[in-house]
Amino acid sequence: MADNKTMRLRFWFGFGLVAAIAIGSITLALVVHARESDNFEKTQRGEATRAAHQAEALAALSVGQLASAAAFYRAEGHFNQHEFNVIADSLLKPGALTATAFVGSVPLAARARFERSHGFPILERGPLGELRRATSRPHYYPLTFIAASGLTVQPPLGYDVGSDALRGAYLLRARNTGKPAATPIMRLPVGGTGINVFRPVYRDGAPIRTAAERRTALIGFAAGAFHVPELTHAATAALPDGVEASLVERGQRVSGPTLLRDESATAPIRIADRTWLLAVRDPSRPGVDLAVMIALVGLSVAALLAALVLIWSRNERTQELKRQASQDSLTGLKNRRRFEEDLRAELARSHRYEVTGALLMLDLDHFKQVNDTLGHPAGDRVIADIATVLRGRTRETDVLARLGGDEFAIVLPRCDLDEAQDVAAEIATAIRERMRAEKDIPPITASIGIAPFGTGHRLSYETVLGRADAAMYEAKDAGRDSVRIFGGREDGAAVEARLGLAKPT
Repeated sequence: MADNKTMRLRFWFGFGLVAAIAIGSITLALVVHARESDNFEKTQRGEATRAAHQAEALAALSVGQLASAAAFYRAEGHFNQHEFNVIADSLLKPGALTATAFVGSVPLAARARFERSHGFPILERGPLGELRRATSRPHYYPLTFIAASGLTVQPPLGYDVGSDALRGAYLLRARNTGKPAATPIMRLPVGGTGINVFRPVYRDGAPIRTAAERRTALIGFAAGAFHVPELTHAATAALPDGVEASLVERGQRVSGPTLLRDESATAPIRIADRTWLLAVRDPSRPGVDLAVMIALVGLSVAALLAALVLIWSRNERTQELKRQASQDSLTGLKNRRRFEEDLRAELARSHRYEVTGALLMLDLDHFKQVNDTLGHPAGDRVIADIATVLRGRTRETDVLARLGGDEFAIVLPRCDLDEAQDVAAEIATAIRERMRAEKDIPPITASIGIAPFGTGHRLSYETVLGRADAAMYEAKDAGRDSVRIFGGREDGAAVEARLGLAKPT
């Protein structure tokens, strides 16, 4: 029966260990896979942000140049085709603009004068999409000058942008706010799809604090066009090879391949007052091969680790049991059993190397009053305080033990009798002063007996312990709070006087 029970215990223990190793390996593999996926997502988000910043910075450069052009138009007030071409050429070369234009602001009363001076009529788009002469409106915003790189269609000069259902609202927004306004992605007048940005131009020196003042001071708009393919190319130029990108507006893809939301990262691109999203997909997403390999390798590693943990746990438990078997639970000092082992070892060492040592036996005076009047918890606190005092007055090489109750013992290796007397005196004084400072605690002192060893023939453990015990009781019989040496070289009063323990008369 005993053998069967032992076998079952071993089986279940082995089963539990194997299960723990398997679960640990799989968990580790999942964690690694999750961490790799997380790192990949961070990298992909970083790629999207970097690409978006690249495109946004290029667009911001061009929008900023539109501001410079608007400042020129404002300062000039009236300028000709040549002057416009000089400004337009500086706009098209360094930035992302594929076309730039000046949109005039013409009241109805000035319509005829505008048409005569520029040589073309003000046009609007009819219900069938055809261009026709504009009907009478209070205000017109004709396309006055235009320049573009790689024109694919003839630009409709004179076309009233304000009458355009797609662009008119953004033109008027720029006029009223005084800030550049961007359109959604749409068909451009010069061909292709892209974004128009309108920057208002006001008369130089005119007040423009309010929307009404800005409408009155308006002389036209500096306009720019961004081709979507150029913007997308500017973004992808900062991406590693193989990374795909697409431009998204209001949840709809407007450029690039269709990318699944779960497989891509997005970052905003802001141009003027409108924001688009750049979606990026990196094809190097980590698979599950590494996780599977880690799981397989982890089984072996986990098995070895489990064995090491078992060995460590067993050693740790052994050390803990040894510590508990040799340590006093209240004070943390060595207990009687460990004290006996250490004292025997020190007696043998002192005899072998012919060095002297001493054993101090210490018993607290009037300790019973503490337990009787204040209870055992108070007594335990006093014992713990005494242990602290003893630690502070002994060396690391000394053996400090609590033998039980209020009785302590100290082994002083390589110590002559005079040094032992000094240590005993310091301990007695420290205990007296420590307990004197404790409120509501009856006066506690110590009676200490000293038994030297190693000065002659070899002494046994029992002999040294008996001598120290006898000297301690001699100190108690002499009135307590005193130190006595076994076989005393001096009478008790002389010892106390020399050690500073003599009681006042």
